[in-house]
Amino acid sequence: MEEEKKRCQKKVMVAIDERGCSYHALMWVLKNLKESITKSPLVIFAAQPLPEYRYFTFAAELGFAHMYCPLLATSDLVDSVKKKNKKVARGLLEKAKGICARQGVKVETVTEVGDPKETICNAVEKYEISLLVVGDQANGILQRAFQESLSSYCLKNAKCPVLVVNESVIPK
Repeated sequence: MEEEKKRCQKKVMVAIDERGCSYHALMWVLKNLKESITKSPLVIFAAQPLPEYRYFTFAAELGFAHMYCPLLATSDLVDSVKKKNKKVARGLLEKAKGICARQGVKVETVTEVGDPKETICNAVEKYEISLLVVGDQANGILQRAFQESLSSYCLKNAKCPVLVVNESVIPK
């Protein structure tokens, strides 16, 4: 009986980051999938990107000009970036959790370290997600041709259906 109940439950995961389109996707889920997400907790995921280990760039403004000075990454600098990323991810999750609480929706928050595209797809498998929801900005064709978006990557690689919510179609 318990196994049958678990099979009937559909787990929905929303991937969030600092971009507004991810919060638009969360709001879309809360508005349009309310019945589905009341049967099992909504999973909210935030990735903690890895710092670039080769070098960091320090920029100083000099009037209208900018001066760039590459710095070798020390372990202290990398650790401080990791701590900052963890703090930012927790803040994003708390904000999303507060939005859901105001709507009366129970949530489960998850954060993992790594490339956001890969960690999202890995989390789909790890947490047995039935539907992944990601936000997408209305970017031009040229930008999409040169840089694969997070939503495009998830559409190709996630082991579940992916719903891409474009912020331009969400009524304000």
